[in-house]
Amino acid sequence: MLIKGLGRVDAERFIASFISEPFDYIEWQRTLFEGMSVCELSDAAMRSYDRL
Repeated sequence: MLIKGLGRVDAERFIASFISEPFDYIEWQRTLFEGMSVCELSDAAMRSYDRL
């Protein structure tokens, strides 16, 4: 629901504001799609788009 309302990045920022432990957003982005092929990434993006 947050992602649909705010978008993925702003939802993550909102959640991160409540977490007291340090969070490395840059490292998270580097590893978010690690090990996924271009086709897998494209399929995931299309599924996310269809849910909007």
